[in-house]
Amino acid sequence: MDRDDICFTPATELAALIRDKQLSALEATNAVLARIEAVEPHINSFITVCADEARDAAQAADAAIARSDDLGPLHGVPLGVKDLLNTKGVKTTFASHAYADNVPDADCVAIARLRAAGAILVGKTTTPEFGHKPMTEAPLFGKTHNPWNLERTAGGSSGGAGAAGASGLAPLHVGTDAGGSTRIPAAACGIVGMKQTLGLVPHDMNAETFGLFSFINPMTRTVADAGLMLSTMIGPHPSDIHSLGRAPAGDVAKAARGEGDLKGVKIGWRMFLGNEVIDTETRTIFEDALNAFKDAGAELIPYEGPFTPTLPIWKPIIFSSFAIRFTEMMEELGDKMTETLRYWTKMGGDFTAIDIQKAMQTRTVVFRQVQSWFDEVDLVVTPTLTRPALPIDADPREPIEIEGQLVDEPRAAWYPYTHPFNMTGHPAITLPSGWTADGLPVALQITGPWLADDKVLHAAACFERARPWADRRPEF
Repeated sequence: MDRDDICFTPATELAALIRDKQLSALEATNAVLARIEAVEPHINSFITVCADEARDAAQAADAAIARSDDLGPLHGVPLGVKDLLNTKGVKTTFASHAYADNVPDADCVAIARLRAAGAILVGKTTTPEFGHKPMTEAPLFGKTHNPWNLERTAGGSSGGAGAAGASGLAPLHVGTDAGGSTRIPAAACGIVGMKQTLGLVPHDMNAETFGLFSFINPMTRTVADAGLMLSTMIGPHPSDIHSLGRAPAGDVAKAARGEGDLKGVKIGWRMFLGNEVIDTETRTIFEDALNAFKDAGAELIPYEGPFTPTLPIWKPIIFSSFAIRFTEMMEELGDKMTETLRYWTKMGGDFTAIDIQKAMQTRTVVFRQVQSWFDEVDLVVTPTLTRPALPIDADPREPIEIEGQLVDEPRAAWYPYTHPFNMTGHPAITLPSGWTADGLPVALQITGPWLADDKVLHAAACFERARPWADRRPEF
């Protein structure tokens, strides 16, 4: 197996090869590190590569196999982590000059669990400063490029994970998602991104736990890898109130293998979710992709359940949190802080307490609306984005173009399908649904009721079996 074949081998298979001594953890790690060195000049998806630490961990993993130790399900598998999450002994910069030399003394909970399962950290992937926008660039490192077209954005804010995952720079990546930040880059880069039910994976990096709508998520090239990775991250932890007493969401690793079919499953599909415009080619690919669910036995139903657009409530909540977190830092850093982060931090101070309370109460209304969908259908499928990846220099405050028509800012017009489920906490997965004539990925999103993560993953895996994509590799 040559270097690139190793790098594009799914984690489920790679872990088995390492466990069976057909491939060493060090060989797998060296292959990924070598490909990072070769590809990074093109896409710029890592802030920090911890090559020495990764090789040491790989050698320790091989020694554990030689001793016949008990092995975790991810033993020896390379892992990338978005640089918003603490990693013990490896820099966590938040893509900000304020934390350029920050080295945590402990992993956050999700990363500790992945390492305990045997995953080997190879580096920290790029993010816009503090993950604040849907394009991945920051004064600390520059821009991250889409591997399918270097003139397009990788999306954000987990854009480094999206670009690296699509490029074979580790089979497992960790993203975060407070409005679509896992699903947007996964969709733009042609990989899988899962936002699980709120509380399933504890979030100990967020300053406010009661109103939490940020998630720590798997980003992988296959559905089975996402399910296996998620299975090692879930479980209660005292740092996150939503994780306490949380019922299990089924056997997510098994569900993600896609055994069986979708007979008896009612899938509602909707083309729009608070938006009115979608790219024609994206729409055509989505409509054709729906046939894969039907072929797997599902009943497809056009569905327009009640829905209140969430952007008007998302903005007061998120931007007021920016004002609390970043105002003093903004004054200290000046133009060393990203201009758009400064812009939204200032905007956040203009929202009143009444604005924020109204937004929080409307969030409850939207949750009840979305949960009511699942009285009539089992799952809901939408597009993930209204068009393929935007130009790399797109301004997230400006209208985007769809077929020559200027519509609205990206949050309203490019990814209206993602932030609603941050507000409601429902599980949602994005996966490639097809490819445009000029070679860019298009994606669809599957959403389910609370704690139906296994059902969401099973439907995704059945779709993947009918419309596989993991054999595609970007060329540089």
